[in-house]
Amino acid sequence: MRILAVDTTTPSGSVAILDGTRLVAEIAVESASTHSSRLLASINLLLGALHLGIMDIEGFAVAPGPGSFTGIRIGLSTVKSFVFASGKPVAPISSLQALAWKLRDSQARLVCPMLDAKKGEIYAALYEIEGGRMNERIAQEAYSPGDFLTMLPAHRNILFIGNGAELYRAKIQHHLKDKARFSTRSCFIAYEVGRLGGELLTAKKGVSSAQLEPLYFRISQAEEKH
Repeated sequence: MRILAVDTTTPSGSVAILDGTRLVAEIAVESASTHSSRLLASINLLLGALHLGIMDIEGFAVAPGPGSFTGIRIGLSTVKSFVFASGKPVAPISSLQALAWKLRDSQARLVCPMLDAKKGEIYAALYEIEGGRMNERIAQEAYSPGDFLTMLPAHRNILFIGNGAELYRAKIQHHLKDKARFSTRSCFIAYEVGRLGGELLTAKKGVSSAQLEPLYFRISQAEEKH
């Protein structure tokens, strides 16, 4: 199955095209500029390089959150339009799940994806890798860093990844001491979104454009003001 995967949840935005489980094209850019200025151009460049049209894509995968509210809206609206026009299914994959899956082949048993949620909060979860499978041990949610760290098993090694882990590295190290590990992998996750999305699409668990919803764990600043 040929899949177009998109992630715009953080400044580390990426787009990928997969043929089954194989990555055939990818653009990954970390930039403070809005995704609206480069997302469509990136998609068009990948399709053109492979001599494909959007109707040649057999399924879509997208990270609906958590992350930047603006980034999420840009990614979802773009993918929704493709899904609606093509009639092909889409698989929503959490950015936290995709980040954790990026570490599936590491030696770590516990992996912790952590994203900066602004306002002194993080989006985070804890996964345990067992027999090649990821099991959620602490649910995805918006947390204060201090509260989340007290929920972690302090006696076990934990591998962290994400811009939230870098932002709060000192706090994590202070709390977990030598049990804290930090991944050197990039935070670009379009490929991982595509791989996980492909599993859902193959199992006929994709959704329509009308069913595709953002994954928010708190209301936006605009909603707070309203």
